[in-house]
Amino acid sequence: MSKIYVTKSSMPSIEEYILEIENIWESHWLTNMGEKHRQFQNHLKDYLRVDNIELLINGHMALEMTLQAFDFPAGSEVITTPFTFASTTHAIVRTGLTPVFCDINKDDYLIDCSKIEELITDKTVAILPVHVYGYICNVEEIDRIAQKHNLKVIYDAAHTFGELYKGKGVGNFGDASCFSFHATKVFNSIEGGASCYRDPIIGQRIYDLKNFGIHGLNDVGGIGANAKMNEFCAAMGICNLRHIDEEIEKRRKVYERYTDLLENDKGIRIPLIQKDVKPNYAYYPILINESEFGASRDEVYDLLVSNDIYARKYFYPLTSDFDCYKGRFDSSLTPVAKWVSDRVLTLPIYADLALEDVDRIVRTIENKSKVY
Repeated sequence: MSKIYVTKSSMPSIEEYILEIENIWESHWLTNMGEKHRQFQNHLKDYLRVDNIELLINGHMALEMTLQAFDFPAGSEVITTPFTFASTTHAIVRTGLTPVFCDINKDDYLIDCSKIEELITDKTVAILPVHVYGYICNVEEIDRIAQKHNLKVIYDAAHTFGELYKGKGVGNFGDASCFSFHATKVFNSIEGGASCYRDPIIGQRIYDLKNFGIHGLNDVGGIGANAKMNEFCAAMGICNLRHIDEEIEKRRKVYERYTDLLENDKGIRIPLIQKDVKPNYAYYPILINESEFGASRDEVYDLLVSNDIYARKYFYPLTSDFDCYKGRFDSSLTPVAKWVSDRVLTLPIYADLALEDVDRIVRTIENKSKVY
């Protein structure tokens, strides 16, 4: 049997990509915000239904440089969640800020808004919630808290590309929302990312930060780095954006096949579909309750691997438990996040995953007699 990986990058036909990059050979303009960069930026603005967007080399730099753009005092606190990818926490720390971890909800794995205010101190400058697995945070309540305490809100929106909440593009919420276009995402530009922002001043700062602080030919007005998206990545983004709705529709069929097969399995919690959200079917997370299911998450994971099926313990461990932060944070203060992290497993899902392979994955999961 063939191996099934947790994801598979969506790509256009090679002919379509070659046609898209052909004029790069004519211009020799490979990077530095060329024609493809400008086209991609404009197409994304329309698709995401946002007013302001800045492209960057990857999603991590989008998040890190957006945080830098707000110019928070060193040592300021940012309330976030440990149930996320490494990038979220690292971006806060690398910007000289201090993450303060808030627990998550048990049902949707999003930041628990009822616990945010008790974490606010005189050092708190921002809330950095994470939209997880395509689930959108309680943006109204987060906005209420932020306005009450005069805090900025920067969303890690890496999992919610193209999603709508009450008809509004998810990139419009907060003071900024950051996306990832990594090869493993619903939508990719090979590597890439973007920051959607409310204040044009923040947008200018992000631009400066990604381009060495260069304002003009002989004018370097600030200290910046190099996080520009190149023309080849932009061209891949242009191509993939043409097919994104079709790709999401294919994912929907895979998602629904999983749900049809797993919804009656005792001890397995399947994903929810949020009200008022147009989803992108980015992930299929299941939560395995060992006492009811008869096998642990880790045992199921190992069983799948032994059958050449590669799911992912995503997110495990919590970022607050990373070795690089040893002794700095206490994950017992976020018990729900810890509980979920020890039990969650994201199953393979991508546009080209055959439904018979979904059947094979579920049969393997349900064959607990082979767990050892």
